[in-house]
Amino acid sequence: MKYFIGPMSKNVVDAILQFNYEAGDCFGLLPSRRQVEYNGGYVNDWNTEEFHNYVRYAGFDMTTLIERDHAGAGQGYEYDDGYESLKEDCKFVDIIHIDPWKNHQGYHDGLKECIKNIEFCYYTNRHMKFEIGTEESIRRFSTIELNSLLTDLYDNLSDDMFDNIEYVVVQSGVGLDLANMRNTGKFNPHRLEKMIKVCNKFGKKSKEHNGDYLSNDEYKVRFDMGLDSVNIAPEFGQLETLIYLDNMDDELISKWYYLCLASKRWEKWVDKDFVVPLSDISDKKRLIQICGHYLFSDKGFKKIKPDIDGVIIKKIKKKLEELNELR
Repeated sequence: MKYFIGPMSKNVVDAILQFNYEAGDCFGLLPSRRQVEYNGGYVNDWNTEEFHNYVRYAGFDMTTLIERDHAGAGQGYEYDDGYESLKEDCKFVDIIHIDPWKNHQGYHDGLKECIKNIEFCYYTNRHMKFEIGTEESIRRFSTIELNSLLTDLYDNLSDDMFDNIEYVVVQSGVGLDLANMRNTGKFNPHRLEKMIKVCNKFGKKSKEHNGDYLSNDEYKVRFDMGLDSVNIAPEFGQLETLIYLDNMDDELISKWYYLCLASKRWEKWVDKDFVVPLSDISDKKRLIQICGHYLFSDKGFKKIKPDIDGVIIKKIKKKLEELNELR
């Protein structure tokens, strides 16, 4: 699977299910704990079971892969140890990204928690597949550390558990800037290539996070180096946001802006110099571009939302078609 897409909205999910039905299984779905969780999330108010049932039985493609993104302690809206979420994931997803590194920055602490999480999931569902490692914005890994992580997991897990590790997160120095809708950092192909070789040595597939806003040429460079898969998420939410904005007048945009402002979902994506409230309509649009996708299921937004789901799904499928050309 070359691409895993964050289910930023029901429209994104529908577009992927339709595309997979028409073209074969090209894209996996990658819900974070905030998007879809055992007790609900911001994407269509789905809990994990409801999301699974919709993906499996919506009438399109019943084999689309579902991978939990960033499972583990502290990855939800409120701090927890992550095990209630993992227990539900073991029933309803195909792959779990085991990511304790947000709360366990030390290598040995993170390794210990990673092993505990994998063992818990394996004994709950012995068919569960895993992704291990994390993205650079959470914890930077050197190539040596990545090799050590796989070595230590090989030494401390049973053969079956280790064999169930499907993907390993590799890092190339990039990140995301939602405020300006761009990929940031400095791409380091040498570092990426070395990490891919570590994955190959252990017979694991390599996966890069933060694949948003890249050109087809930039994807091709990565795939030509041997990268197996890439995650893309906020870009699709912002694509849908921009389509809504193009179909709303200034009055509706201002109403959406105040919903976004009150949500505070924009705070983590802006620097300390970002000043609110805003009066200029172009500035309001910019804040909406940052966090508007968090509000797609909000009751207030549903009252002002343009009835253009068909248009949105068509445009998302066009983007999927462009990506699929590189498979």
